[in-house]
Amino acid sequence: MNISRGFIVMGAVYLVVGIVFGSYMGGSGDHSLAPVHAHINLLGFTLMTVFGFGYRMIPGLGDGTLPKVHFWLHQIGAFGLLLGLFLMMSGRVADTTIGPIFPVLEGAILLGAVLWLVGVVRRA
Repeated sequence: MNISRGFIVMGAVYLVVGIVFGSYMGGSGDHSLAPVHAHINLLGFTLMTVFGFGYRMIPGLGDGTLPKVHFWLHQIGAFGLLLGLFLMMSGRVADTTIGPIFPVLEGAILLGAVLWLVGVVRRA
């Protein structure tokens, strides 16, 4: 698995999703889901693109198991968090129902970021 490519491709997917979501909000005049839009762009497009370019530019950073674990932790955590935030903020699921899942998903993203930090300290 090419970690750099995986992050860059997923970042591009989230970019398109974020643009479409933002265009819908702008066209409808309903900005109640703006925090979801912001999280799509930050956790999805921005971070994944930065990670992808980092793995591509820093020699050896993408080698081994830690980058793969980082990739999947971020994918699962970001997707779950964004979906949950959308469901909660749109009123489709009560915050008392979905809220307890958020710390687990945020923990996955945090753990992935810690793995990124370990790799950067080792290789940069």
